[in-house]
Amino acid sequence: MESGVDDEGGTMKTVNALDVRNRLGSILDELRSTGEPILVSKGRKLCAVLVTPEDFKTRFLDKQAEEDRLKLLQSIRQLRRPKRGKASSLAVLRGLRGPLK
Repeated sequence: MESGVDDEGGTMKTVNALDVRNRLGSILDELRSTGEPILVSKGRKLCAVLVTPEDFKTRFLDKQAEEDRLKLLQSIRQLRRPKRGKASSLAVLRGLRGPLK
Protein backbone atom coordinates (compact mmCIF):
# COMPACT_ATOMS: atom_id res chain seq x y z
CA MET A 1 0.00 0.00 0.00
CA GLU A 2 1.06 3.54 -0.71
CA SER A 3 0.20 6.73 1.12
CA GLY A 4 -1.84 9.60 -0.25
CA VAL A 5 -2.52 13.06 1.12
CA ASP A 6 -6.03 14.12 2.08
CA ASP A 7 -7.48 17.64 1.99
CA GLU A 8 -6.53 18.31 5.60
CA GLY A 9 -2.86 17.44 5.10
CA GLY A 10 -3.11 13.98 6.70
CA THR A 11 -2.14 10.79 4.95
CA MET A 12 -4.48 8.10 3.68
CA LYS A 13 -3.64 4.63 2.49
CA THR A 14 -3.72 4.11 -1.26
CA VAL A 15 -4.11 0.69 -2.85
CA ASN A 16 -4.23 -0.20 -6.50
CA ALA A 17 -7.21 -1.99 -8.03
CA LEU A 18 -5.28 -5.25 -8.52
CA ASP A 19 -4.30 -5.24 -4.84
CA VAL A 20 -7.97 -4.74 -3.90
CA ARG A 21 -8.95 -7.69 -6.05
CA ASN A 22 -6.30 -9.94 -4.50
CA ARG A 23 -6.60 -8.79 -0.86
CA LEU A 24 -10.13 -7.41 -0.46
CA GLY A 25 -10.75 -9.15 2.86
CA SER A 26 -7.63 -7.81 4.56
CA ILE A 27 -8.18 -4.33 3.13
CA LEU A 28 -11.74 -4.30 4.50
CA ASP A 29 -10.43 -5.50 7.87
CA GLU A 30 -7.98 -2.59 7.91
CA LEU A 31 -10.77 -0.17 6.97
CA ARG A 32 -12.91 -1.49 9.81
CA SER A 33 -10.10 -1.30 12.36
CA THR A 34 -8.77 2.18 11.45
CA GLY A 35 -11.97 3.81 10.22
CA GLU A 36 -9.84 5.87 7.82
CA PRO A 37 -10.84 6.08 4.13
CA ILE A 38 -8.71 4.07 1.70
CA LEU A 39 -7.99 5.45 -1.76
CA VAL A 40 -8.16 3.03 -4.70
CA SER A 41 -6.15 3.78 -7.82
CA LYS A 42 -5.97 2.20 -11.24
CA GLY A 43 -2.68 2.88 -12.89
CA ARG A 44 -1.72 6.30 -11.56
CA LYS A 45 -5.27 7.63 -11.46
CA LEU A 46 -7.45 7.73 -8.34
CA CYS A 47 -10.75 6.02 -9.16
CA ALA A 48 -12.52 5.23 -5.86
CA VAL A 49 -12.50 5.66 -2.11
CA LEU A 50 -13.47 3.00 0.43
CA VAL A 51 -15.21 4.41 3.52
CA THR A 52 -16.97 2.86 6.49
CA PRO A 53 -20.78 2.68 6.42
CA GLU A 54 -20.96 5.18 9.30
CA ASP A 55 -18.75 7.65 7.42
CA PHE A 56 -20.84 7.21 4.28
CA LYS A 57 -24.04 7.82 6.23
CA THR A 58 -22.84 11.00 7.91
CA ARG A 59 -21.21 12.43 4.80
CA PHE A 60 -23.77 11.50 2.15
CA LEU A 61 -27.08 10.06 3.34
CA ASP A 62 -27.69 12.57 6.14
CA LYS A 63 -26.73 15.40 3.81
CA GLN A 64 -29.11 14.11 1.12
CA ALA A 65 -31.96 13.82 3.65
CA GLU A 66 -31.36 17.41 4.78
CA GLU A 67 -31.37 18.64 1.16
CA ASP A 68 -34.63 16.75 0.52
CA ARG A 69 -36.16 18.28 3.66
CA LEU A 70 -35.19 21.79 2.55
CA LYS A 71 -36.67 21.21 -0.93
CA LEU A 72 -39.95 20.04 0.60
CA LEU A 73 -40.06 23.05 2.91
CA GLN A 74 -39.42 25.38 -0.02
CA SER A 75 -42.21 23.81 -2.08
CA ILE A 76 -44.63 24.13 0.87
CA ARG A 77 -43.76 27.81 1.22
CA GLN A 78 -44.38 28.35 -2.50
CA LEU A 79 -47.87 26.84 -2.17
CA ARG A 80 -48.93 29.45 0.36
CA ARG A 81 -51.04 32.13 -1.26
CA PRO A 82 -50.12 35.72 -0.58
CA LYS A 83 -52.86 37.94 0.82
CA ARG A 84 -54.76 39.71 -1.94
CA GLY A 85 -55.57 42.77 0.10
CA LYS A 86 -55.25 44.27 3.50
CA ALA A 87 -58.81 43.41 4.53
CA SER A 88 -59.35 40.47 6.86
CA SER A 89 -61.36 37.49 5.72
CA LEU A 90 -64.17 38.56 8.06
CA ALA A 91 -64.39 41.99 6.44
CA VAL A 92 -64.47 40.42 2.97
CA LEU A 93 -67.27 38.05 4.03
CA ARG A 94 -69.31 40.94 5.49
CA GLY A 95 -68.81 42.85 2.25
CA LEU A 96 -70.12 39.91 0.23
CA ARG A 97 -73.21 39.54 2.42
CA GLY A 98 -74.11 43.19 2.12
CA PRO A 99 -75.29 45.61 4.79
CA LEU A 100 -77.35 44.35 7.68
CA LYS A 101 -81.06 45.36 7.57
